Amino acid sequence: MTTPAELLRSFARTRASLDGEEVTYWWSGDVYSWAPDEPYQRVFGFEGINVARLAREPEGGPDSYQLLTREAAFYLDPVTREILETWQDLPVVHIWNDPANQKWRPFPIPTTDLGGQVCFSLEIPLAYPSPLPVAQYPLHSAGDTYKALELFQFFADRADLAGPAPSVPATMSWTRMSQWLPWMARGQRPGGLTYHCRGRKLGSYAEVPERTRAYIADHHPEFAQAPEKWSEPNETSWTYFRKLNPPK
Repeated sequence: MTTPAELLRSFARTRASLDGEEVTYWWSGDVYSWAPDEPYQRVFGFEGINVARLAREPEGGPDSYQLLTREAAFYLDPVTREILETWQDLPVVHIWNDPANQKWRPFPIPTTDLGGQVCFSLEIPLAYPSPLPVAQYPLHSAGDTYKALELFQFFADRADLAGPAPSVPATMSWTRMSQWLPWMARGQRPGGLTYHCRGRKLGSYAEVPERTRAYIADHHPEFAQAPEKWSEPNETSWTYFRKLNPPK
């Protein structure tokens, strides 16, 4: 991993598979609320999957890729870990991001040498005009600018990365700081949410917990597969909420 292209290739084998085979990541964790003068509180459990396929980026050269993915994640009762349908008498809107695609070109991916392991770190601060302007969604929008911080870590064994396999076993962690979710109906109240999760690359989609596979099959079975081709724009919780609740 001495050049940006080699580094991206190693990361691509960790995050996905160079041969274009589907790769499923599964993760689990919790969501905590924070607000001025209030105690931190674990408000939700959280569980999700991402099914990805790596393809060549036709306009980016030999060391560029498209990561084609769908992503589903579910808010859980923090104690029973059951998938929630309501919270404080409000309907829960789970995460159905289709697509959640990325384009990759060689870049200096931050890595940490952990001896037998390598950690790839992605730190993504986000700030852009909100799909839910306050004027249109006064009860569901935290502000006219969407702001979040996404922190990913992917861990792979150095010995696996030294081998020829197109995909290597991996684990991951994910932390996210965000505004209140639109469906929580907290308007511009100060505060927000912190997600704290960990997970792994599965051998196949069949290793996703049975309860979660059944929920996906009953609601959006297409999320069991990755997209076949590039499309845009990406879906987010905020754009999905807008689709479910168009401005009047």
